[in-house]
Amino acid sequence: MKQTENTSTDEIRIIRGKVDSLSLYEITDNELETLEKGSPSSTYLNFAIFLLSVGFSFLVSLLTAKIESMKTYIAFMIFTVIGILAGVILLVLWYRERRSISRVIKKIKGRIPNTEIMKEDNESLG
Repeated sequence: MKQTENTSTDEIRIIRGKVDSLSLYEITDNELETLEKGSPSSTYLNFAIFLLSVGFSFLVSLLTAKIESMKTYIAFMIFTVIGILAGVILLVLWYRERRSISRVIKKIKGRIPNTEIMKEDNESLG
């Protein structure tokens, strides 16, 4: 089925294929904002891996090398503690936030029971 729509000077051709049924899901502003922002979990994971790598690298250096300067030893110790602590904190944040988008999508999809969708599919096939 072909439909055309005329605008002021340009002609736009619209080709439409018929769909048997549509499922419309209503979403709230909060859900839309969550989907729009995306999940920050991948950023948390990337920084966690980076900081843990830095922290453990400095820890290995502290354990294997003999550092005679007290200033250098303190700097290595600070980088070790900050790297490992911040990495662990970001790893915990990543673990908690990793499913926020999928939870929102499941909540939206759950508004229409699967039985209704299956019933509509069976009716359109039969």
